[in-house]
Amino acid sequence: MKTFKGLAGVPAGFGPSVVTIGKFDGVHRGHRTLIERIRAIADERGLTTAVVTFDRNPLALLAPDKCPDPLVSVRQKLELLATTGVDATLMLPFDRALASVPAAEFVERVLVDALHAEVVLVGRDFRYGARGAGDVDLLVELGERFGFSVEVVDDVRPEGERRASSTWIRELLAAGDVRHATNLLGHTPTVSGIVVHGAKRGRELGFPTANLTPESEGLIPADGVYAGWLTDAGTRYPAAISVGDNPTFEGVAAKQVEAYVLDRDLDLYDHVVDVEFVERIRGMVAFTSIPDLIETMRDDVVRARAILAA
Repeated sequence: MKTFKGLAGVPAGFGPSVVTIGKFDGVHRGHRTLIERIRAIADERGLTTAVVTFDRNPLALLAPDKCPDPLVSVRQKLELLATTGVDATLMLPFDRALASVPAAEFVERVLVDALHAEVVLVGRDFRYGARGAGDVDLLVELGERFGFSVEVVDDVRPEGERRASSTWIRELLAAGDVRHATNLLGHTPTVSGIVVHGAKRGRELGFPTANLTPESEGLIPADGVYAGWLTDAGTRYPAAISVGDNPTFEGVAAKQVEAYVLDRDLDLYDHVVDVEFVERIRGMVAFTSIPDLIETMRDDVVRARAILAA
């Protein structure tokens, strides 16, 4: 997949193309349905596929108090988009200048002049241009003017009533339901970060953990203990993962991610690792004694091993 950063990054003569536009936070099943459709059209008509997205949620600029935490970082989003088979992604910086572009001008500059779109796919609630003034009806009118067609894709409703959405996935992660979130995402919820030195309490207890920096990428699920995977330099290891402020000990930062690689003692300090959350084992508990904590941690490891082997 080629990545173009800003309109100036699109090479002259790109296209003709079939395009879809959106935030693509999480690159979930609804997003993948759009991309599968543009790939099918591209194959039928000999077009290039392109995704247009943004370097942040527009609300981060327009209404920061209403902006939800992103499911993935920009880097993670691009990596996920690359797995879909799309030919190119245009990453637009969402700044004041872009936010002020009128809807018709946005379509002409992005879809017509830069990408030479012949077909544009969007969801029914697609909005664009200054103050979100552009809608699907206007897009159809502009397509007739500039020579591209518009296809509206229905929402993906994997369980009947509710559509697959980033909002729903955030709710599931906030509840620790990573198994359900995985089903909606089409991939495992993952946090990426640098392994840093901690208080080494895990090592003292017989369970040395890789502690991720608080500035990790990806939305961290609810406090608790999870079965999952740690990937370092392309090698994937089974792990029991703790998320939270560790109520048994004082002075532990909130939302700390610690991964114990099963049956391995690896030197991961300063490595950038991915931590995948497969299934929640239990919530976070404050223990009254260290022996009780150790016994529970041993049980966590047994349960994590069974989940990952299933």
